[in-house]
Amino acid sequence: MVKRAGKLFIEGGGDSNDLQAECRNTFRNLLEKAGLKGRLPRIIAAGPREGAYRDFCSFFSDGTVRAFLLVDSEGPVSATSPWEHLKQRDKWEKPPRATDDQCHLMVQCMETWFLADPPALQTFFGQGFAPKSLPAHANIEDAPKTEVLAGLEAATAQTKTKGEYDKGAHSFKVLGTLDPAKVRQRSKWAERFFATMERVLE
Repeated sequence: MVKRAGKLFIEGGGDSNDLQAECRNTFRNLLEKAGLKGRLPRIIAAGPREGAYRDFCSFFSDGTVRAFLLVDSEGPVSATSPWEHLKQRDKWEKPPRATDDQCHLMVQCMETWFLADPPALQTFFGQGFAPKSLPAHANIEDAPKTEVLAGLEAATAQTKTKGEYDKGAHSFKVLGTLDPAKVRQRSKWAERFFATMERVLE
């Protein structure tokens, strides 16, 4: 039996209905910009990453519709399998019959993707944005989460209209301005995510 597109469970949105809606809409738009319009699964903003994993497992156990999980890695990834990383770091077990194609990581956090497209950040934050304050790793996935967030705060501290980076106020709005091609080029785990979606969502 061919499974339908199913659901994509994403870490994000917290407990706020407005932020959850913004999370869903932003990821949908980003995936559509990447060429997946008309093929997307239903996007679920699942709040905290533990909730995303729990909801994925609960939905996946039904077995009739394909399910996908996208969460922050919360640290560097040495494992080749995303499920192995989550087992090592969080003690999360891969559900029986789940595959690597169904599990994806934002390494080391969603904001790491922002580092792939500084011009988008410049346009969004406008006057006073200081791109030299951003982490300067050749591989953006080498930047620890604390360094990424501190760099965003420093780079935006003197902006005139948006002000210092605030996750609740800015994260999904910024994400929606990114060029997915640049994100894919700079982040191998993002490339894995988009490439898998292209391959399995026919």
